[in-house]
Amino acid sequence: MIRRLATQKAALLFLFLPLLFLALWMALRTPEPQGPLSYADIPGWQGDVISEALPALQASCAKQPAQSYCAALQAVPAHDEKAFRAFFESHFTPYAASSKKEGLFTGYYEASLRGSLKKGGRYQTPLWGLPRDLLRVELGAFQTIDSKQTLYGKEEGLRIVPYDDRSAIAAGSLKNRAAPVVWVDDPIEAFFLEVQGSGRIALPNGEVLSIGFAGKNGQPYVSLGRVLLDQKKLSPPVTADAIKAWLREHPAQAQAAMNQNPSVTFFKSQPTPGPIGAQGVPLTPGRSLAVDPAYIQLGTPVWLMTDAHRKLMIAQDTGSAIKGAVRGDYFWGFGPQAERAASAMQERGTFILFLPRGTARL
Repeated sequence: MIRRLATQKAALLFLFLPLLFLALWMALRTPEPQGPLSYADIPGWQGDVISEALPALQASCAKQPAQSYCAALQAVPAHDEKAFRAFFESHFTPYAASSKKEGLFTGYYEASLRGSLKKGGRYQTPLWGLPRDLLRVELGAFQTIDSKQTLYGKEEGLRIVPYDDRSAIAAGSLKNRAAPVVWVDDPIEAFFLEVQGSGRIALPNGEVLSIGFAGKNGQPYVSLGRVLLDQKKLSPPVTADAIKAWLREHPAQAQAAMNQNPSVTFFKSQPTPGPIGAQGVPLTPGRSLAVDPAYIQLGTPVWLMTDAHRKLMIAQDTGSAIKGAVRGDYFWGFGPQAERAASAMQERGTFILFLPRGTARL
């Protein structure tokens, strides 16, 4: 009996020793979380005109006035670089991003299209408003579920099922369930407008309709660029211009290709131009950044460090494709130059987070 127990213990030890060595090796190679950084440790900190980010930070404070620094921010004069730098360095502590890996940073912009409030002629592509039967389910509202996840769907009998995907909507499934905000003349630009989330539509009478994000169908976002790359229809680097060119060169395949991304954005008209970010504030060109809110709280200042950028940004938006601890989307603004810059931006990098002094690290 004693010999059998000893044999069993030896066998268990033999089985678990590799796991113990693996755990020890992982512990040795996994660095401890970094403490606060010095501003002198921030690459390029003195080279950026950080006061250009003041309007963006003020906009975030309008949504979260209880933040400890927001009252003092009101006293900082506009365009006063010295005053804003002194304010910022006295109210925020820099921390390195928790992930040691570099991530991808892309760009987005406020799109420009041609359209009409009525269908006809060349205006055949609808930009849909929020469907009447779209349901938004906050799982955290149910006491039996511990989740911050939000699901989108529709009723089917006594069940809630996933909402229509792009293929169904393109085939006309929203008839009598939603109304187009506007009809545009280019289905490819309409597809890319959904990715951007906001735009200005030039109407035939010379007026401009501003539209913004109203909701989504809840289907997963699939990168068309990644699909075309995997199918060897494009070669890297895959930019928005390259994707558009392929779609225009293959009109018979274009809709089927776009249907590979089942995610659909719904729009609403808005009284003033300019996109409103997920934080509910107007975005500032060159200073607003879309992030994954699972890792970075909206309103957080960040120091962006990519191949071409060393600058202060404010996390104010999200995006279906913006997922991960080190992932960002740089808002470039409106106009042809912004579109070109955003479409071409694919940079590797990381960021430093700025937390209010006395705040525990994220």
